[in-house]
Amino acid sequence: MSKKKKKKGTQANISGSTLKEEIKDFFSKRKGQLFNYKQIAHKLGIKENSQKQAITNILKDFKETGEIEEAYPGRFRMKTGTNFAIGILEITSGGNGFVRSEEYDEPILILQKNLNKAVNGDRVKVYLYAKRPGRRLEGEVVEVLDRGRNLFVGIVEVYRNYAFLLPETKHIAYDIFIPLDKLNGATHGQKAVARITEWPGHVKNPFGEIVRVLGTPGEHETEMHAILAEFELPSDFPAEVEEEAEKISEIIPEEEIARRRDFRGVTTFTIDPADAKDFDDALSYRILANGHVEVGVHIADVTYYVKPGSLIDKEAYQRGTSVYLVDRVVPMLPEKLSNHVCSLIPNEDKLCFSAVFEMDKEGKIYQEWFGRTVIRSQRRFNYDEVQAIIEAGQGEMSEVLLPLHALAQKLRKDRFQKGSFAFERDEVKFVIDETGKPVSVFLKENKASNQLIEEFMLLANRRVAFFAGKKENGHPARTFVYRVHDKPNEEKLEAFTKFIKKFGYKINTSSGKKLAASMNNLMNEIKGKDEFNIIENLALRAMSKAVYSTQNIGHYGLAFDYYTHFTSPIRRYPDVMVHRLLSHYLNNGPSVNEKEYEEYCKHASEMERRAMEAERASIKYKQVEYMSDKIGQIYEGIISGITEWGMYVEIKETGCEGMVPIRDMKGDFYILDEENYRLIGRHTGKIYQLGDPVTIQVYKTNILKRQMDFKLIEE
Repeated sequence: MSKKKKKKGTQANISGSTLKEEIKDFFSKRKGQLFNYKQIAHKLGIKENSQKQAITNILKDFKETGEIEEAYPGRFRMKTGTNFAIGILEITSGGNGFVRSEEYDEPILILQKNLNKAVNGDRVKVYLYAKRPGRRLEGEVVEVLDRGRNLFVGIVEVYRNYAFLLPETKHIAYDIFIPLDKLNGATHGQKAVARITEWPGHVKNPFGEIVRVLGTPGEHETEMHAILAEFELPSDFPAEVEEEAEKISEIIPEEEIARRRDFRGVTTFTIDPADAKDFDDALSYRILANGHVEVGVHIADVTYYVKPGSLIDKEAYQRGTSVYLVDRVVPMLPEKLSNHVCSLIPNEDKLCFSAVFEMDKEGKIYQEWFGRTVIRSQRRFNYDEVQAIIEAGQGEMSEVLLPLHALAQKLRKDRFQKGSFAFERDEVKFVIDETGKPVSVFLKENKASNQLIEEFMLLANRRVAFFAGKKENGHPARTFVYRVHDKPNEEKLEAFTKFIKKFGYKINTSSGKKLAASMNNLMNEIKGKDEFNIIENLALRAMSKAVYSTQNIGHYGLAFDYYTHFTSPIRRYPDVMVHRLLSHYLNNGPSVNEKEYEEYCKHASEMERRAMEAERASIKYKQVEYMSDKIGQIYEGIISGITEWGMYVEIKETGCEGMVPIRDMKGDFYILDEENYRLIGRHTGKIYQLGDPVTIQVYKTNILKRQMDFKLIEE
């Protein structure tokens, strides 16, 4: 159950001894985290200046007695009393690693030579080296506590008496030894998936077996399946899951329709991408007798067909989400459900879970209703069709689409005024031929037709979360699945603020609302300029990642106190959980087990992360493939990343990114100025800084590694 928050100011007059205990308890619950006296005062609800001064004095006393340490000027944390830390290992593309531990505020650097058989995703115990002034916190792995993964993708090399799998990823620094009787049909040069079976302490390389042959490296199907395998994502459904899906009837019983609110006579439609196969949301619209309008947000009722504990449900939970690669969708649900039974296909009766709002033309809500419905969509639109109607001000169903567009824009304006961030990145899209080869790449803009759907989905998600999660009559809030987004990382935000000053820009960080407003103004100001993508990228990096949780901290980026995911149960398992919980609470069911649902949320967040990484990998692969026949061609680009081994450049025209290695930068030796995101020539003083425009020539491409090298063309 969620605990009640203490009201600000309720501790304004605590005694000195009590305040000491409060501060000691405060730090003990937040081991390794850094705080200054203002943050402590805020967390404890203290406003009086005299008590804030008392906090400063107590911190000095605790520092002198050794109970806490001042890690940075004015920032304190509790001493851990140990030279060890435990956390999850993340391997970078350079082969080194970082361990993020709750005990320390900054990640711990682990050089490749100190990984000691640990691989990406492992939970490890780390010995910490003595911290040197101005240097990163560094250590070495002394024990692997839990393996994060055992499956790896690579190229098979077969010799006379043995074989190896050479992993393609830097996530493991060792080749895997494969006995010849464990090749399982793999031949020399093929791409395959190996499982580590054992890793004896006295040998360098792990032992393994081939579990799946993917095919010939460089072939389209091989590489797409390799991306899925790299992130341990499925490509097919088990036969028993498909069989269970086939048994589901598409006929809706009349008694089920009778139990539901009937919207089949109300104007209803879907808007989706032109190539979409599943339609999980629809909108309905009608004018009421009192002059208000009724807007229905109708979501496919997956939970009617997918029962808890069924094979389909267990498989959907494990997958967590559909995966969207460049050329395909790997669905969360079998095709019979995702593309047929549950999909809101036009001119067919469909079961939905709906959020229905009575509103005026300014977007004010007078009544809302949540429950199960039956609908019949009259039209399936794609975004381009609706965009054309909005721009022309006329067209098919314009009497519905245009007022909904006007309402959506009012909701959107109100959201931004209340502090919502306006980050809307253009999507990288490809035109692909029948063999899977990309023939063109372009950036797809977020337009008014996208916003029409987006605003009503946001509204439904927000109101469902408020209904299920609000406290009533002094009772604690019920356990629910929220989509939460924490405040920005202070250090990253400070670094971002310094960086944009070099371009003559600034933002107001004094409050969340002012930060959002000034950030939105900044994005509008730089839209279309060379530095737009870089600044937007850095702004996004400063933000926290949105995750699923039962602990409602609100959604900072959207400026919502309550937010969930209710609108896409065909492709996201958290939405399935939300539908079940909403139904349970509508029927006055008791609050469910919080600990159990928090574990579900963690799994869903992890699977979402993997799916996003796989999507990015497929985009990168197709970008490199697209550029592979353009060796020697010259393009205008923007410096999009700075590292000690070179600089990344993004081509303006296509968004394709490649590396200019330092070793190939002629005329000087360049040194990394990490704090200012730039490379500086040691002798000439020439500077290459993040966001600078440059001219490059495509030098070489490596499709298998998804990498491109560029050469700098000097003016």
